[in-house]
Amino acid sequence: MNARLPLDEQLRTALPDLTRAERQLATHVLSHYPVAALGSITILAKAAQVSTPTVVRLAQKLGYKGYPDFQAALRGEVEAMLVSPIAKHDRWAGGVPETHILNRFADAVVANLQATLGQIDHAEFDAAALLLADPARHVFAMGGRITHSMADYFTSLMTIVRPQVTLLSDSSSTWQPALLDMQPGDVLLVFDIRRYENAVLQVAEMAKERGAEIVLITDRWISPASAHARHTLACHIEAPSAWDSNVSLMVLVETLLAAVQDLTWDVTEGRMKRLEELYARTRFFRRHR
Repeated sequence: MNARLPLDEQLRTALPDLTRAERQLATHVLSHYPVAALGSITILAKAAQVSTPTVVRLAQKLGYKGYPDFQAALRGEVEAMLVSPIAKHDRWAGGVPETHILNRFADAVVANLQATLGQIDHAEFDAAALLLADPARHVFAMGGRITHSMADYFTSLMTIVRPQVTLLSDSSSTWQPALLDMQPGDVLLVFDIRRYENAVLQVAEMAKERGAEIVLITDRWISPASAHARHTLACHIEAPSAWDSNVSLMVLVETLLAAVQDLTWDVTEGRMKRLEELYARTRFFRRHR
């Protein structure tokens, strides 16, 4: 097993060759990544409902001497995950290839996109799209300081695709009234990438308490909000910059929009026609000469 791969990718790659108990353990770790494996071996084994020797065997199958070695590698990933924008810039700036930033950035973005699409579980994606397409469910969306723009973009287009779509403002004073209106079965789409925000976690937790279904779009290290999510879609986001790249998130959002549009086309087509009539009546767009 290539220990240079990120640990979550190592686990996914190994799944077909694992025993039933090892697969159960690996699935548990992936579902609660990276938090599940940061505690003791006893706590992890109990949470995954396997034996402690199973934990040791899985670590060894991944190429580690044992659980402490596996855990040390994981802690290294977590430290890298939480670095500040300045530290991210310094890490990329040291020993960079002698190529133009356009090429280096494009290479990183393409690699992110390939890795993201390669690891998204199709059944998980389809289930999330079905939730978002269900007309009986009100859809809410929110993001953090940077990812709020993703939630804004999503709701701007989703309000055309289907009714009952609400953007939770980036002002925290608006969250409580929105939570008050959430009904059991409603959907909250959450965007949260490193450094994870406490407010996002709190809203996800309270929405879950209201009976809402959480769909989380996060990075490959997995936001703590995943503890409340029914469906989690992880993206690769690293780029040669002080900031992470949102390109993979954007592609995932647009693909979700396309999937929901296909599922709701009987309703969506009529809404789009009426919208075009309203645009024409108000002369919203400039005419081409």
